[in-house]
Amino acid sequence: MLIRRTSLAAAIAVASFGLLAAGPALADYAKPPEQLLKVLKAPPPPVPSVDPSGQRLLLTTAQTYPSIARVAQPYLKLAGVRLEPKNRSRHDTPGGYGIPACVADFSVVEIASGKTTPVTLPQGCAGGAQWSADGRHFAFQNAVADSVQLWVGDAATGQVKQVPGVQLNPIFGSTVQWLGGSNNLLVKLVPANQGAAPSNGGVPTGPDAQESLGSSGESSTYEARDTLTSVHDEKLFAYYGASQLAVVDTASGQVRPVGSAAIFNDVSAAPDGVHVLTESIKPPFSHAVTYQRFANDVAVLDISSGKSTAIASLPLADRVPVHGVPEGPRGFDWRSTDPATLVYAEALDKGDWKVTVPHRDRVLMLKAPFNGKPVEIARTAQRFEGLAWSADPAVSFLFENDENRHWVQTRIVDVDQPKKAGRLLWDMSSDELYGDPGNLVFKRLPNGAAVVRQEGNFVFLRGQGASPQGDRPFLDRLDLGSLKSERLFRSDADAYEQFLGFSNTPGRYLTWHQSVMDPPNAFVRQQGEAVAAAKEGEAQFASTATALTTLTDPTPEVRQIKKQLVTYKRADGVDLSFTLYTPPGYKEGQRVPAILYAYPADFANAAQAGQVSGSQQTFTRLQPYRLMLLAGYAIIDNASFPIVGDPKTAYDTYLEQLEADAKAAVDKAVDMGVVDRNRIGVTGHSHGGLMTANLIAHTNLFKAGVATSGSYNKTFTPFGFQNERRSVWQAQDVYLKASPFFYADKIKLPLLLVHGEDDANPGTEPFQSRKLYQAIRGNGGTTRLVMLPNEPHWYTALESNEQLVSEMLNWFDTYVKNAR
Repeated sequence: MLIRRTSLAAAIAVASFGLLAAGPALADYAKPPEQLLKVLKAPPPPVPSVDPSGQRLLLTTAQTYPSIARVAQPYLKLAGVRLEPKNRSRHDTPGGYGIPACVADFSVVEIASGKTTPVTLPQGCAGGAQWSADGRHFAFQNAVADSVQLWVGDAATGQVKQVPGVQLNPIFGSTVQWLGGSNNLLVKLVPANQGAAPSNGGVPTGPDAQESLGSSGESSTYEARDTLTSVHDEKLFAYYGASQLAVVDTASGQVRPVGSAAIFNDVSAAPDGVHVLTESIKPPFSHAVTYQRFANDVAVLDISSGKSTAIASLPLADRVPVHGVPEGPRGFDWRSTDPATLVYAEALDKGDWKVTVPHRDRVLMLKAPFNGKPVEIARTAQRFEGLAWSADPAVSFLFENDENRHWVQTRIVDVDQPKKAGRLLWDMSSDELYGDPGNLVFKRLPNGAAVVRQEGNFVFLRGQGASPQGDRPFLDRLDLGSLKSERLFRSDADAYEQFLGFSNTPGRYLTWHQSVMDPPNAFVRQQGEAVAAAKEGEAQFASTATALTTLTDPTPEVRQIKKQLVTYKRADGVDLSFTLYTPPGYKEGQRVPAILYAYPADFANAAQAGQVSGSQQTFTRLQPYRLMLLAGYAIIDNASFPIVGDPKTAYDTYLEQLEADAKAAVDKAVDMGVVDRNRIGVTGHSHGGLMTANLIAHTNLFKAGVATSGSYNKTFTPFGFQNERRSVWQAQDVYLKASPFFYADKIKLPLLLVHGEDDANPGTEPFQSRKLYQAIRGNGGTTRLVMLPNEPHWYTALESNEQLVSEMLNWFDTYVKNAR
């Protein structure tokens, strides 16, 4: 059969008359209409960062979308990392979800005067900047054709310079970090005189063979992403993974190698600036899991002498229980209030939450010179999550987490008196939004160590300030004596204003302010007197605000879009909400076509499931699906889709809850008089893509759906998915029921499937969309499959996003807005 190349419009025209398209191919990338394209390409707002001294603000603006030529650069897949061999840069973010964004613009703002100094960036792809502890300098990486460079900037002048002779190796992260104040950096270099990369001449040297000799133990699907597949892969992993640690004097440009080269994963400098914690990966390498589970040696390197002291030798951890942790020492970190003291945890339940024990973890401390016996400083009833150190050695915050109950606990402890019971600070659901006390505010000591900011007997908390009316961020002051908080600042109800950091002037702090009409800008707030009769939850102290920056609106046409928070109930009484966006020019009482977007979330308790998250006061920016607003659609955005129940069994009713969530949202939007019930589409990404396909298969609430990068056959994630902990052999019906692939014969409503060809997100591999497309097609359904070349789980290239918007617009116009 001859298949002619045809246009997207022609392909959809054929499908709209009920004929099954056989997979038309596009000669070029499609583009949406100009009014959508302009907004798609608009620059994002900058990301603010206050320097540790509180004198300056760094504004970093990322590139909106790279070109497909950049995304299509050749790369290697090596045990969970994607590496471009030409310059050894990372082809993916540490999470593996897309190309790292290049910085388009840096500028430094003096907080006292408001003076803004632009930074002239070098040619290449600059990464995010790191402040020195004294705030005088910042460092960043810059990827060019043949290497990843190291650059250092002067905060006062904005001048930047390259450190010559430095070729960084960023494959495993922790590539550049400041040592102490402002002059020295600890870096990972490409080893000198390494020679050419291993080559097999393009010919396989043998098969990929794996075996299991009867040992039981789960191996989560989520551990396998771009795993090694051959002996040649192993050689490439060892070659490109090897790095040499070095100390760089930024003033003189001197580079001093320290110790021997190794496959360093994580490295972390102690507060004394002399000892460095190293985790180095060692063979044999597994073909079943990614590098995070490989065997590794933990040691402390003295960068003054080059001597390395072994701490632990950890084996391959390829059978860690789902939602569990490896056995043996883990989570190594430095105590911020000591020159060189290690703290780490060990599981007492074999790392398996299904084992019943009085304590799951013990926490140990080991002081320099690291040749003594570690001291046990705590035992936790649930999983140890870490310690936050204050500048007072007697005050630390110990965190633990119970995933089974979605529960967290925080205690104030003195690690030097482990027999002394700590004081319980917080004991609450991890899903709790309205009662969330916030997160501790940190500061940098002169040596670079991070500690909880403390003034007298007070520490500070910053939070989102969730409420039934939406988020209103806050800054609190917690009294360590009474354990009571008082509110220093809370965002006004008609804006969204977040705490950024303290300035170097007492009583002053910075915020990031935005509203529906006002783009994000930095403000300086001066703390005032106590308010005589402050309402509960409101600020108990007055403050005055002065604008520090004057960033402008890049897309004024978007301000015509209106949005509102809508609350309602599910049939079983669970509180739900969504944000309703109406298109420009919308007139009250008019019924318009709509698109529902959601991402299901798991909750252990119905009370937390119904709490409102997000804010309707943020400066409106349009993600690809929101661009449909400019084509006349309303958007039922971020609709609550909770899956409520005991985490061990909640997915027994996944489908029923999904349908109830959707029905409640649709009914509410229709009852408001805004949405035309007969013209509603649905879309979602990843787990939301699964939701979309299931709603198209099992309900008649929608006319059509667009599912992007979903997972449609859950039997291919047999050891759990989302919060489902049982394996497919323990809960086969649950896996089958959640999988729209097994209901492809029921999918008669139009379903567009979009997926990145290079998606390595575990569970959403590209074959998931291909197989569902084939199943729907074979059963006579109306469907279209679009595979985006070179794209990972999230779509990165400008051309890919233009294609996505064009596809979505044409699909919804054909099957929703203009549906027969």
